[in-house]
Amino acid sequence: MTTSPPLSGALTRTVETALAAALATVRRNIETFGPVFPGDTTVDERYLPRPAGDGIAEGGNRGWTTTFWTGMRWLGWELTGDPLFREAAEADAADFERRVRDGEDLDTHDIGFLYSLTTVPAWRLLGDESAKQASLLAADHLMLRFLEPAGIIQAWGDLTDPAQRGRTIIDSLMNMPLLSWASQQTGEPIYAEAVRRHTAQLREHILRPDDSTFHTFYWDTETGEALRGATEQGAHDDSIWARGQAWGIYGFALNYRDTGDVQLLEASRRAADYFLAHLPADRVPFWDLVYTDGSDAPRDSSSAAIAVCGLIELSQVETDPQRAAAARTAADEILASLIANYTPERPEDSDALLLHSVYDLPKNVGVDEGSLWGDYFYLEALTRVMKPEWTPYW
Repeated sequence: MTTSPPLSGALTRTVETALAAALATVRRNIETFGPVFPGDTTVDERYLPRPAGDGIAEGGNRGWTTTFWTGMRWLGWELTGDPLFREAAEADAADFERRVRDGEDLDTHDIGFLYSLTTVPAWRLLGDESAKQASLLAADHLMLRFLEPAGIIQAWGDLTDPAQRGRTIIDSLMNMPLLSWASQQTGEPIYAEAVRRHTAQLREHILRPDDSTFHTFYWDTETGEALRGATEQGAHDDSIWARGQAWGIYGFALNYRDTGDVQLLEASRRAADYFLAHLPADRVPFWDLVYTDGSDAPRDSSSAAIAVCGLIELSQVETDPQRAAAARTAADEILASLIANYTPERPEDSDALLLHSVYDLPKNVGVDEGSLWGDYFYLEALTRVMKPEWTPYW
Protein backbone atom coordinates (compact mmCIF):
# COMPACT_ATOMS: atom_id res chain seq x y z
CA MET A 1 0.00 0.00 0.00
CA THR A 2 1.26 3.45 -0.86
CA THR A 3 0.70 6.89 0.59
CA SER A 4 -1.27 9.42 -1.47
CA PRO A 5 0.60 12.62 -2.38
CA PRO A 6 -0.48 15.80 -0.55
CA LEU A 7 -3.03 18.07 -2.20
CA SER A 8 -2.09 21.47 -3.49
CA GLY A 9 -3.31 24.35 -1.38
CA ALA A 10 -5.55 25.59 -4.19
CA LEU A 11 -7.29 22.24 -4.60
CA THR A 12 -7.72 21.89 -0.85
CA ARG A 13 -9.51 25.25 -0.67
CA THR A 14 -11.66 24.34 -3.68
CA VAL A 15 -12.68 21.03 -2.13
CA GLU A 16 -13.44 22.65 1.22
CA THR A 17 -15.80 25.11 -0.47
CA ALA A 18 -17.42 22.36 -2.57
CA LEU A 19 -17.88 20.15 0.47
CA ALA A 20 -19.59 22.92 2.43
CA ALA A 21 -22.01 23.50 -0.47
CA ALA A 22 -22.72 19.78 -0.83
CA LEU A 23 -23.42 19.33 2.88
CA ALA A 24 -25.75 22.33 2.85
CA THR A 25 -27.77 20.60 0.11
CA VAL A 26 -27.88 17.28 1.99
CA ARG A 27 -29.05 19.15 5.09
CA ARG A 28 -31.74 20.98 3.12
CA ASN A 29 -32.92 17.71 1.56
CA ILE A 30 -33.26 16.12 5.01
CA GLU A 31 -35.42 19.02 6.11
CA THR A 32 -37.47 18.94 2.89
CA PHE A 33 -38.02 15.20 2.44
CA GLY A 34 -37.92 13.85 6.00
CA PRO A 35 -38.53 10.07 5.84
CA VAL A 36 -39.60 10.17 2.17
CA PHE A 37 -37.24 8.61 -0.38
CA PRO A 38 -36.85 10.48 -3.68
CA GLY A 39 -36.79 9.08 -7.19
CA ASP A 40 -33.61 7.86 -8.88
CA THR A 41 -32.93 11.15 -10.67
CA THR A 42 -34.03 14.76 -10.58
CA VAL A 43 -36.65 16.30 -12.84
CA ASP A 44 -35.44 19.75 -13.83
CA GLU A 45 -32.92 19.62 -10.99
CA ARG A 46 -35.47 18.75 -8.30
CA TYR A 47 -36.01 15.35 -6.73
CA LEU A 48 -39.62 14.16 -6.52
CA PRO A 49 -40.97 11.52 -4.14
CA ARG A 50 -40.16 7.99 -5.32
CA PRO A 51 -43.06 6.68 -7.42
CA ALA A 52 -45.29 4.03 -5.90
CA GLY A 53 -45.00 0.50 -7.22
CA ASP A 54 -44.90 -3.20 -6.32
CA GLY A 55 -47.26 -2.59 -3.45
CA ILE A 56 -45.02 0.10 -1.96
CA ALA A 57 -46.45 3.58 -1.43
CA GLU A 58 -45.09 6.76 -2.97
CA GLY A 59 -41.87 7.80 -1.29
CA GLY A 60 -41.24 4.26 -0.06
CA ASN A 61 -38.01 2.29 0.09
CA ARG A 62 -37.83 0.37 -3.17
CA GLY A 63 -35.41 0.02 -6.04
CA TRP A 64 -31.62 0.07 -5.87
CA THR A 65 -30.81 3.76 -5.40
CA THR A 66 -32.38 4.63 -2.03
CA THR A 67 -29.13 3.48 -0.41
CA PHE A 68 -27.27 6.48 -1.80
CA TRP A 69 -29.67 8.88 -0.08
CA THR A 70 -28.86 7.22 3.24
CA GLY A 71 -25.15 6.97 2.48
CA MET A 72 -24.98 10.75 2.09
CA ARG A 73 -26.55 11.15 5.51
CA TRP A 74 -23.95 8.89 7.12
CA LEU A 75 -21.19 10.86 5.38
CA GLY A 76 -22.73 14.10 6.60
CA TRP A 77 -22.63 12.87 10.17
CA GLU A 78 -19.04 11.63 9.91
CA LEU A 79 -17.94 14.93 8.40
CA THR A 80 -19.75 17.26 10.80
CA GLY A 81 -20.84 15.37 13.91
CA ASP A 82 -24.22 17.08 13.53
CA PRO A 83 -26.97 14.88 15.06
CA LEU A 84 -29.37 15.95 12.28
CA PHE A 85 -27.44 13.76 9.84
CA ARG A 86 -27.10 10.87 12.29
CA GLU A 87 -30.78 10.80 13.21
CA ALA A 88 -31.82 10.83 9.55
CA ALA A 89 -29.35 8.06 8.70
CA GLU A 90 -30.46 5.92 11.64
CA ALA A 91 -34.11 6.29 10.66
CA ASP A 92 -33.29 5.19 7.12
CA ALA A 93 -31.20 2.26 8.35
CA ALA A 94 -34.13 1.08 10.47
CA ASP A 95 -36.29 1.05 7.34
CA PHE A 96 -33.66 -0.97 5.50
CA GLU A 97 -33.71 -3.44 8.39
CA ARG A 98 -37.46 -3.72 7.98
CA ARG A 99 -37.09 -4.15 4.23
CA VAL A 100 -34.73 -7.11 4.48
CA ARG A 101 -36.61 -8.77 7.33
CA ASP A 102 -39.86 -8.46 5.35
CA GLY A 103 -38.16 -9.70 2.18
CA GLU A 104 -39.39 -6.64 0.29
CA ASP A 105 -38.04 -5.91 -3.22
CA LEU A 106 -34.91 -8.06 -2.91
CA ASP A 107 -34.87 -9.91 -6.25
CA THR A 108 -31.61 -8.24 -7.27
CA HIS A 109 -27.86 -8.41 -6.81
CA ASP A 110 -28.08 -4.77 -5.76
CA ILE A 111 -28.62 -5.98 -2.21
CA GLY A 112 -24.91 -5.25 -1.87
CA PHE A 113 -25.42 -1.62 -2.82
CA LEU A 114 -28.51 -1.39 -0.62
CA TYR A 115 -26.93 -2.59 2.62
CA SER A 116 -23.28 -1.51 2.29
CA LEU A 117 -24.29 2.14 2.69
CA THR A 118 -27.13 1.78 5.20
CA THR A 119 -27.04 -0.92 7.88
CA VAL A 120 -23.34 -1.77 7.56
CA PRO A 121 -22.39 1.83 8.53
CA ALA A 122 -24.89 1.67 11.40
CA TRP A 123 -22.91 -1.30 12.72
CA ARG A 124 -19.47 0.07 11.94
CA LEU A 125 -20.06 3.57 13.29
CA LEU A 126 -22.49 2.93 16.13
CA GLY A 127 -22.08 -0.75 17.01
CA ASP A 128 -25.77 -1.33 16.26
CA GLU A 129 -26.18 -5.09 16.70
CA SER A 130 -29.61 -5.14 15.06
CA ALA A 131 -28.15 -3.42 12.00
CA LYS A 132 -25.34 -5.98 11.91
CA GLN A 133 -27.80 -8.87 11.91
CA ALA A 134 -29.85 -7.20 9.18
CA SER A 135 -26.68 -6.78 7.11
CA LEU A 136 -25.83 -10.46 7.51
CA LEU A 137 -29.38 -11.38 6.51
CA ALA A 138 -28.93 -9.21 3.42
CA ALA A 139 -25.71 -11.06 2.59
CA ASP A 140 -27.60 -14.37 2.86
CA HIS A 141 -30.25 -13.04 0.46
CA LEU A 142 -27.48 -12.10 -1.97
CA MET A 143 -25.96 -15.57 -1.72
CA LEU A 144 -29.26 -17.04 -2.96
CA ARG A 145 -28.33 -15.60 -6.36
CA PHE A 146 -25.05 -17.52 -6.63
CA LEU A 147 -25.28 -19.90 -9.58
CA GLU A 148 -23.38 -23.13 -9.96
CA PRO A 149 -21.52 -24.24 -12.01
CA ALA A 150 -20.87 -20.82 -13.55
CA GLY A 151 -19.68 -19.37 -10.24
CA ILE A 152 -21.47 -16.06 -10.69
CA ILE A 153 -24.10 -14.04 -8.88
CA GLN A 154 -27.04 -13.34 -11.16
CA ALA A 155 -27.88 -9.69 -11.63
CA TRP A 156 -31.54 -8.92 -12.08
CA GLY A 157 -34.91 -10.54 -11.70
CA ASP A 158 -36.49 -13.77 -10.63
CA LEU A 159 -33.95 -16.58 -10.75
CA THR A 160 -36.35 -18.64 -12.86
CA ASP A 161 -36.70 -15.94 -15.54
CA PRO A 162 -35.06 -17.37 -18.69
CA ALA A 163 -34.30 -13.87 -20.02
CA GLN A 164 -32.18 -13.07 -16.97
CA ARG A 165 -30.88 -16.50 -15.99
CA GLY A 166 -27.11 -16.64 -16.03
CA ARG A 167 -26.61 -12.91 -16.52
CA THR A 168 -24.41 -10.61 -14.50
CA ILE A 169 -23.31 -7.02 -14.98
CA ILE A 170 -20.17 -5.06 -14.20
CA ASP A 171 -22.00 -3.11 -11.47
CA SER A 172 -22.01 -6.37 -9.49
CA LEU A 173 -18.40 -5.77 -8.49
CA MET A 174 -19.70 -3.13 -6.08
CA ASN A 175 -22.05 -5.65 -4.46
CA MET A 176 -19.24 -8.02 -3.47
CA PRO A 177 -17.88 -6.02 -0.49
CA LEU A 178 -21.04 -6.92 1.46
CA LEU A 179 -20.12 -10.59 1.11
CA SER A 180 -16.49 -9.95 2.04
CA TRP A 181 -17.71 -8.10 5.12
CA ALA A 182 -20.03 -11.00 6.02
CA SER A 183 -17.15 -13.45 5.73
CA GLN A 184 -15.02 -11.29 8.01
CA GLN A 185 -17.81 -10.98 10.57
CA THR A 186 -18.83 -14.64 10.66
CA GLY A 187 -15.63 -16.47 9.77
CA GLU A 188 -17.65 -18.40 7.19
CA PRO A 189 -15.62 -18.96 3.99
CA ILE A 190 -18.67 -19.47 1.75
CA TYR A 191 -19.12 -15.71 1.28
CA ALA A 192 -15.46 -15.08 0.44
CA GLU A 193 -15.43 -18.02 -1.96
CA ALA A 194 -18.41 -16.56 -3.83
CA VAL A 195 -16.53 -13.26 -4.12
CA ARG A 196 -13.41 -15.02 -5.35
CA ARG A 197 -15.23 -16.97 -8.06
CA HIS A 198 -17.52 -14.17 -9.19
CA THR A 199 -14.79 -11.57 -9.51
CA ALA A 200 -12.55 -14.05 -11.36
CA GLN A 201 -15.31 -14.61 -13.92
CA LEU A 202 -15.78 -10.88 -14.44
CA ARG A 203 -12.05 -10.32 -14.70
CA GLU A 204 -11.83 -13.03 -17.33
CA HIS A 205 -14.91 -12.21 -19.40
CA ILE A 206 -16.45 -8.80 -18.72
CA LEU A 207 -13.06 -7.06 -19.05
CA ARG A 208 -12.21 -7.21 -22.75
CA PRO A 209 -8.70 -7.86 -24.11
CA ASP A 210 -8.36 -4.16 -25.03
CA ASP A 211 -9.12 -3.21 -21.38
CA SER A 212 -12.62 -1.87 -22.10
CA THR A 213 -15.61 -3.56 -20.47
CA PHE A 214 -18.91 -5.11 -21.39
CA HIS A 215 -21.88 -3.87 -19.40
CA THR A 216 -23.38 -7.34 -19.07
CA PHE A 217 -22.37 -10.94 -19.72
CA TYR A 218 -24.20 -14.26 -19.93
CA TRP A 219 -23.22 -17.75 -18.78
CA ASP A 220 -24.88 -21.10 -19.47
CA THR A 221 -26.38 -22.08 -16.13
CA GLU A 222 -26.26 -25.80 -16.88
CA THR A 223 -22.66 -26.09 -18.07
CA GLY A 224 -21.12 -22.91 -16.66
CA GLU A 225 -19.87 -21.96 -20.14
CA ALA A 226 -19.22 -18.25 -20.79
CA LEU A 227 -21.54 -17.22 -23.62
CA ARG A 228 -21.54 -13.57 -24.73
CA GLY A 229 -21.25 -9.95 -23.71
CA ALA A 230 -23.97 -7.36 -24.32
CA THR A 231 -25.28 -4.06 -23.01
CA GLU A 232 -28.44 -2.66 -21.49
CA GLN A 233 -27.47 0.97 -21.06
CA GLY A 234 -24.54 1.52 -23.42
CA ALA A 235 -24.61 2.74 -27.04
CA HIS A 236 -24.35 -0.82 -28.41
CA ASP A 237 -23.12 -4.24 -27.34
CA ASP A 238 -19.52 -3.52 -28.30
CA SER A 239 -19.38 0.04 -26.96
CA ILE A 240 -17.99 1.09 -23.59
CA TRP A 241 -20.70 2.34 -21.26
CA ALA A 242 -18.88 4.96 -19.19
CA ARG A 243 -20.47 4.13 -15.85
CA GLY A 244 -19.63 0.47 -16.34
CA GLN A 245 -15.97 1.27 -16.97
CA ALA A 246 -15.96 3.39 -13.80
CA TRP A 247 -17.53 0.52 -11.82
CA GLY A 248 -14.66 -1.59 -13.12
CA ILE A 249 -12.01 0.77 -11.75
CA TYR A 250 -13.60 0.98 -8.32
CA GLY A 251 -15.00 -2.52 -8.05
CA PHE A 252 -11.85 -4.38 -9.05
CA ALA A 253 -9.79 -2.22 -6.65
CA LEU A 254 -12.17 -2.87 -3.73
CA ASN A 255 -12.19 -6.59 -4.39
CA TYR A 256 -8.39 -6.66 -4.64
CA ARG A 257 -8.34 -5.00 -1.23
CA ASP A 258 -10.57 -7.72 0.21
CA THR A 259 -9.13 -10.78 -1.56
CA GLY A 260 -5.48 -9.96 -2.17
CA ASP A 261 -5.84 -11.37 -5.70
CA VAL A 262 -3.22 -9.42 -7.68
CA GLN A 263 -5.09 -10.15 -10.91
CA LEU A 264 -7.89 -7.91 -9.63
CA LEU A 265 -5.39 -5.12 -9.00
CA GLU A 266 -4.22 -5.52 -12.59
CA ALA A 267 -7.85 -5.46 -13.77
CA SER A 268 -8.45 -2.17 -11.93
CA ARG A 269 -5.30 -0.70 -13.49
CA ARG A 270 -6.42 -1.78 -16.96
CA ALA A 271 -9.92 -0.37 -16.53
CA ALA A 272 -8.46 2.90 -15.23
CA ASP A 273 -5.96 3.26 -18.06
CA TYR A 274 -8.68 2.78 -20.66
CA PHE A 275 -11.08 5.17 -18.96
CA LEU A 276 -8.47 7.92 -18.64
CA ALA A 277 -7.28 7.48 -22.23
CA HIS A 278 -10.82 8.03 -23.54
CA LEU A 279 -11.80 11.16 -21.62
CA PRO A 280 -12.52 14.46 -23.36
CA ALA A 281 -10.53 17.58 -22.65
CA ASP A 282 -12.40 18.51 -19.47
CA ARG A 283 -11.83 15.00 -18.01
CA VAL A 284 -15.54 14.17 -17.55
CA PRO A 285 -16.76 11.39 -19.85
CA PHE A 286 -19.58 11.26 -22.32
CA TRP A 287 -22.20 8.71 -21.29
CA ASP A 288 -20.45 6.14 -23.51
CA LEU A 289 -16.71 6.21 -24.15
CA VAL A 290 -17.19 5.77 -27.91
CA TYR A 291 -17.95 9.51 -28.00
CA THR A 292 -15.10 12.00 -28.05
CA ASP A 293 -14.49 15.75 -28.11
CA GLY A 294 -16.75 17.43 -30.65
CA SER A 295 -19.68 15.10 -29.99
CA ASP A 296 -23.02 16.50 -28.86
CA ALA A 297 -23.73 13.35 -26.82
CA PRO A 298 -24.61 13.92 -23.15
CA ARG A 299 -21.91 13.76 -20.50
CA ASP A 300 -22.25 11.54 -17.46
CA SER A 301 -20.87 13.27 -14.41
CA SER A 302 -21.85 10.31 -12.20
CA SER A 303 -19.35 8.11 -14.04
CA ALA A 304 -16.65 10.66 -13.32
CA ALA A 305 -17.54 10.77 -9.61
CA ILE A 306 -17.41 6.96 -9.36
CA ALA A 307 -14.07 6.97 -11.19
CA VAL A 308 -12.64 9.54 -8.76
CA CYS A 309 -13.48 7.27 -5.83
CA GLY A 310 -12.09 4.28 -7.70
CA LEU A 311 -8.86 6.03 -8.63
CA ILE A 312 -8.31 7.17 -5.05
CA GLU A 313 -8.95 3.62 -3.83
CA LEU A 314 -6.59 2.31 -6.49
CA SER A 315 -3.91 4.82 -5.42
CA GLN A 316 -4.24 3.55 -1.84
CA VAL A 317 -3.99 -0.18 -2.60
CA GLU A 318 -1.49 0.21 -5.45
CA THR A 319 1.87 -1.56 -4.97
CA ASP A 320 3.68 0.58 -7.53
CA PRO A 321 4.37 4.10 -6.17
CA GLN A 322 4.48 5.68 -9.64
CA ARG A 323 1.15 4.17 -10.59
CA ALA A 324 -0.31 5.24 -7.26
CA ALA A 325 0.76 8.83 -7.81
CA ALA A 326 -0.59 8.84 -11.37
CA ALA A 327 -3.97 7.47 -10.23
CA ARG A 328 -4.26 10.09 -7.53
CA THR A 329 -3.29 12.91 -9.88
CA ALA A 330 -5.95 11.78 -12.35
CA ALA A 331 -8.54 11.62 -9.56
CA ASP A 332 -7.73 15.17 -8.47
CA GLU A 333 -7.99 16.46 -12.05
CA ILE A 334 -11.40 14.87 -12.61
CA LEU A 335 -12.71 16.06 -9.25
CA ALA A 336 -11.54 19.61 -9.92
CA SER A 337 -13.45 19.58 -13.22
CA LEU A 338 -16.60 18.24 -11.56
CA ILE A 339 -16.47 21.00 -8.98
CA ALA A 340 -15.84 23.72 -11.54
CA ASN A 341 -18.19 22.60 -14.32
CA TYR A 342 -20.81 20.13 -13.07
CA THR A 343 -22.18 21.52 -9.82
CA PRO A 344 -25.04 24.02 -9.43
CA GLU A 345 -23.97 27.65 -9.67
CA ARG A 346 -26.35 28.37 -6.80
CA PRO A 347 -26.77 25.23 -4.66
CA GLU A 348 -30.22 26.36 -3.49
CA ASP A 349 -31.47 26.10 -7.09
CA SER A 350 -31.06 22.31 -7.19
CA ASP A 351 -31.67 19.32 -4.93
CA ALA A 352 -28.74 17.56 -6.61
CA LEU A 353 -25.11 17.91 -5.58
CA LEU A 354 -23.92 17.09 -9.11
CA LEU A 355 -25.56 18.00 -12.42
CA HIS A 356 -25.42 16.42 -15.89
CA SER A 357 -25.72 12.74 -15.01
CA VAL A 358 -27.19 10.05 -17.26
CA TYR A 359 -29.17 7.09 -15.94
CA ASP A 360 -30.24 5.15 -19.06
CA LEU A 361 -29.98 7.01 -22.35
CA PRO A 362 -31.28 4.21 -24.62
CA LYS A 363 -34.53 4.25 -22.61
CA ASN A 364 -34.44 8.07 -22.24
CA VAL A 365 -34.46 7.84 -18.45
CA GLY A 366 -32.71 10.43 -16.32
CA VAL A 367 -30.74 12.08 -19.12
CA ASP A 368 -28.88 15.27 -18.17
CA GLU A 369 -30.20 15.26 -14.62
CA GLY A 370 -28.88 14.85 -11.11
CA SER A 371 -28.82 11.27 -9.80
CA LEU A 372 -28.70 9.77 -6.32
CA TRP A 373 -25.58 7.73 -7.10
CA GLY A 374 -23.87 10.69 -8.76
CA ASP A 375 -24.54 12.77 -5.66
CA TYR A 376 -23.34 10.04 -3.30
CA PHE A 377 -20.09 9.29 -5.11
CA TYR A 378 -19.35 12.98 -5.51
CA LEU A 379 -19.77 13.43 -1.76
CA GLU A 380 -17.68 10.32 -1.11
CA ALA A 381 -14.97 11.69 -3.39
CA LEU A 382 -14.92 15.00 -1.48
CA THR A 383 -14.79 13.06 1.79
CA ARG A 384 -11.89 10.91 0.60
CA VAL A 385 -9.93 14.02 -0.36
CA MET A 386 -10.61 15.97 2.83
CA LYS A 387 -10.35 13.00 5.22
CA PRO A 388 -7.67 10.63 3.88
CA GLU A 389 -8.09 8.48 7.00
CA TRP A 390 -11.80 7.90 6.25
CA THR A 391 -12.80 4.23 6.18
CA PRO A 392 -15.05 3.37 3.21
CA TYR A 393 -18.41 1.76 3.91
CA TRP A 394 -17.70 -0.74 1.10
